[in-house]
Amino acid sequence: MADSQTLHGDGISAVIVGQGAELVSLRDAKGFEFLWQAGPEWRRHSPVLFPIVGRLMGDVLRYRGRTYPMSQHGFARDKPFAWEERGSRSCTLVLTDDADTRMHYPFAFRLAVTYTLDRQQLGVGFEISNTGDEPLPASIGAHPAFNWPLLPDLAKTDYQLTFADNEVAPIRRLKDGLMLAAPQPTPVQSKTLELSERLFDEDAIILDRPASTRVRYAAGHGPAVEMSWQGFQELGIWSKPGGAPFLCIEPWHGTASPMNFDGDFTDKPGVMLIEPGATRALSYQIRISTEPG
Repeated sequence: MADSQTLHGDGISAVIVGQGAELVSLRDAKGFEFLWQAGPEWRRHSPVLFPIVGRLMGDVLRYRGRTYPMSQHGFARDKPFAWEERGSRSCTLVLTDDADTRMHYPFAFRLAVTYTLDRQQLGVGFEISNTGDEPLPASIGAHPAFNWPLLPDLAKTDYQLTFADNEVAPIRRLKDGLMLAAPQPTPVQSKTLELSERLFDEDAIILDRPASTRVRYAAGHGPAVEMSWQGFQELGIWSKPGGAPFLCIEPWHGTASPMNFDGDFTDKPGVMLIEPGATRALSYQIRISTEPG
């Protein structure tokens, strides 16, 4: 694969491409693929969401009285990253501002994405650095898609998400890509979300106050995925409405704009403000197993 790096660890391998710094494959020692392979239902694998998560009102970023076009989830997923380090077990890719990014996002920044393999686990680190002389407003999110079902002889409804803690807080939903004002009752029962296609009839399930920083995706038997995260505030769970053979588990720092928000980007709910010269670090881990432990 052109412009890619394959990492090998003990019982795990991963492939990352320079375009979007995107993870495109995650396999165990026997070659079993956990990651969605960008079929016709959705042509991505695990895009990096930056400098926004979700949509902005009117698909424009407002800053100091000016407007800048900004498409859903931002531009990082469609930009070529530079390879800073390439090794057998880890690699780092970097995106910095240029004339094109400043047409959409008038800020100086450096975004580094690092992938590291350990035994049965892939770690993904994000570092957002403010290389300018004014506060940097930004959001960032992960969007890994896993095959659903993981085993073709199992039904989608055989799978569950099991959270580390009880998830009793209401969830948020979207309309036309923007956040509805009213929270909705959570479909999570204590720690368990029973999965079905109907969950996604109204787009993503958004936990904007998750109690957990770890969740397990598995059926009663077969391969399983456990995700954990640090530094993120929200968690999105998504599959394409109407049905598709993938499930996305998405740690976010930031969400789509509320339906009633059309203000300056620095005031948008969920946006982090990074001071000049400072760096914000966030990370998540994907642990794979052949059988639930």
